[in-house]
Formats: sequence, C-alpha cells, structure tokens
Amino acid sequence: MEKALTKLGSFTISKKAKEEIASIGEDLSRLSSTVEEKAKWVFEKLKGKPLKSLPDLLREYNLPPGLFPKNIVTYELDESKSRLVVHLSSPCEISFKDSSIIRYASRVKATLARGKLSNIEGMKTKLLVWVKVTHVGVESYKSDKIAFTAGVKKLKAKDAYEVPRDAIRVQEF
Repeated sequence: MEKALTKLGSFTISKKAKEEIASIGEDLSRLSSTVEEKAKWVFEKLKGKPLKSLPDLLREYNLPPGLFPKNIVTYELDESKSRLVVHLSSPCEISFKDSSIIRYASRVKATLARGKLSNIEGMKTKLLVWVKVTHVGVESYKSDKIAFTAGVKKLKAKDAYEVPRDAIRVQEF
C-alpha cells in the first residue's frame, strides 16, 4: 500500500509540475518583452510570489531608490539573513548628477538593514582609481546625506541618488 501511495504521490507532483511549466511557457509566448524581462518574470513566477521593485524595496529600508541601475535583471532578498543579491545583465556603470561614478559587477551582494547596505561585493566608485565600495548608509532617518565607504567615508547629497538611472555597459568590472 505504501509503495502505491508513493507512486501516486510522485505522479501527482510531476503532473502538477508539468502543468505549471506548460502554463509558464504559454504565458511567456504572450509576453512581448526583452529576454531580461522574461527571465525576471520566470524567476518571480517560479518563486511563487511577486517581488516589489528594487526602488520600492530600497525606499522601504530608507535608502535612495536610485542606488542601483534602473535596468537590473532581478534581485533576491533572503530576509532571514538580510542578504540582498542584485543581478544585472553585465557589468555596468552610472554617472550621477553629483559627478560621482559607480560601477557594478553583474552580481552585487550586500547585507541590507534599515538605512544601510554593508559587506558589499560587486560595487566600485571612481576616486583617483577604482575603489571597492564596502558600505553605503544614510546618516540618519531625516538626513539629506548618504555616506559611501570606499577606503574612506565620503558624504554625498542623497538627492543625487533618488531617481533610478539607466546604466552604461562596460567591458569589465
């Protein structure tokens, strides 16, 4: 009896999985979007719950919404570890209105907390040379300054990072 139930259970699961995959395929064929948008959509569909946009997530954590490029592929947030991973199609960079330049790897990892990103991997800024950004944080809740730590701590105007911008593709991070 136990073997029969096991076989029946595996048949039901695989049938359900096949139906879900077929449903995703049909939905994808109806989408008229870029490959990156389709990949993001599939990731969200398989995960089972829709993601907030990255700018909305950053706002929720009191960070400027334009800290990352507008054209990300997707992001993952492990709330139990506060670990954020942002996926981009390739290394890229943004020039902000305060003349700062930030370069992003195709995958940026960080620990996300209220008002700060720490333990950042995959983000650089140009000082005299490219320097790894290790921490980004808002000085206080109502502050108009944001601090970037790249060897040294540098305060910048928060409003320069309020609007998400398109990034320019670069050859290497």
